[in-house]
Amino acid sequence: MFSNELEFKEIHLFRGAVLSTLQEANVLFHNHVGDNFRYSYPLIQYKRIHKKATIVCLAEGTDAIGEFFSSQSFDLRIGERYERMIVESVRANQIVVQVWDSMFRYHLRRWLALNEENYAQYCQLESIVEKMSFLEKMLTGNILSFAKGIHLFFDKQVICKIISCEEPYMLKYKNVEMKAFDLEFKTNVSLPDFVGLGKGVSIGYGVVSKISDE
Repeated sequence: MFSNELEFKEIHLFRGAVLSTLQEANVLFHNHVGDNFRYSYPLIQYKRIHKKATIVCLAEGTDAIGEFFSSQSFDLRIGERYERMIVESVRANQIVVQVWDSMFRYHLRRWLALNEENYAQYCQLESIVEKMSFLEKMLTGNILSFAKGIHLFFDKQVICKIISCEEPYMLKYKNVEMKAFDLEFKTNVSLPDFVGLGKGVSIGYGVVSKISDE
């Protein structure tokens, strides 16, 4: 985490600024191979946490981030302004990601759950119960995609239950207006704080945060 504050709309600019400091960036920094997209879960994610610019790294991404920290300058151009990035904290956490017999509660913010195809299916559903059930299936799939991205495959059923969901709203992602959700859910999978689920996780969408039992 950096001490520099960042607006949500600037996260993609922050990502581009980081890439500009790396002459030959590891594919994990930008998730592209040549002109093609790397169709795998992003292991380096750029976020705004507590209003501050943050990079979250997972699995091999924790090794790759050393390229950025060994670069000569933390002077970044974010949009029209220049920022000297100041590292506030570097945390290395080992998180056990697995299916448990108990359930864990999480917040999920700016979740882009729906693509063009399943958005049409969602809109055809009439009841709130049907819509929440549909979203729970999407959320379960997102968790399984995350697990696959860090080379985990569960031998037990993943359970997801949406506890509460605010009114969905529209956000622009890659110049396309998409429906976003803020919600609270339970799952029997232990997830790392600030990991992303759904679309756009590399630039701050779908951020998970654990709800304390206290």
